[in-house]
Amino acid sequence: MTDSLALGHPAAVRLLALNRLERQRLSALSPNTRPADEAAAYAIQAHLHTELAPKLGKISGHKIGCTTAVMQRFLNIPNPCAGGVFDNTKYESGVSIPHDNFVRPGVECEIVVFLQHDLPPTGKPYTQESVANAVGAIAAGIEIVDDRYADYKTLDTPTLIADDFFDAGCVIGAPVHDWRAIDIPELVGRTLINGIEAGRGTARSVMGHPFAALAWLANSLIARDQYLKRDEFVFTGSVVETRWINAADHVAVEIDGLGTTKITFA
Repeated sequence: MTDSLALGHPAAVRLLALNRLERQRLSALSPNTRPADEAAAYAIQAHLHTELAPKLGKISGHKIGCTTAVMQRFLNIPNPCAGGVFDNTKYESGVSIPHDNFVRPGVECEIVVFLQHDLPPTGKPYTQESVANAVGAIAAGIEIVDDRYADYKTLDTPTLIADDFFDAGCVIGAPVHDWRAIDIPELVGRTLINGIEAGRGTARSVMGHPFAALAWLANSLIARDQYLKRDEFVFTGSVVETRWINAADHVAVEIDGLGTTKITFA
């Protein structure tokens, strides 16, 4: 498997990078380049990050998908999946981005975690409680996803992971540093499109607590000989099912206690 994975890397990486940069639709990876499992998918993803860095910048953050039942049902994937977020695709609230920068953009309502300490290997798994000391702030965020596939419902999970699991960027609201005074699992998030509520959910739906998702990512990265670093951010998973966006739509994500984050798709 190692030999076939090594042979598959260059072709898979080139195709995924081309599709991302040229905004083309991916039908499927060929059998000899398709990652056989999630471990192979994350290996290809790491090579893809290197390939895209000259255009999209370094990886400055992370996203976790399928941390909630609503998103697991939506994608028919029963476990969390992670991807990277490139520095040049990170925006502040109020940004306006051309709709045609994407194939089929969507938005997700998420709690973002900012790290004030590294989370390196310690010899034992991280837990919801043990990652808390590394959290410097949290915020309301909009993950921008892109359906750059002919039919994502027919693609295998490893292929989606290799391609950063739909990631296309993010919008991050003002950080809240006094997060210990907030009952995080009870926070309610709402997605509004052109001022009309399109869905709502609670932070408790994210694996019981968004920090549980953070711990999952910390352990997942360590298993891949990586780790979360100070000053990185993590999108912990959408509390509202993905909403696909039309040109000229105004999107706002509101999370109680964390404020509102906005984007316009010009």
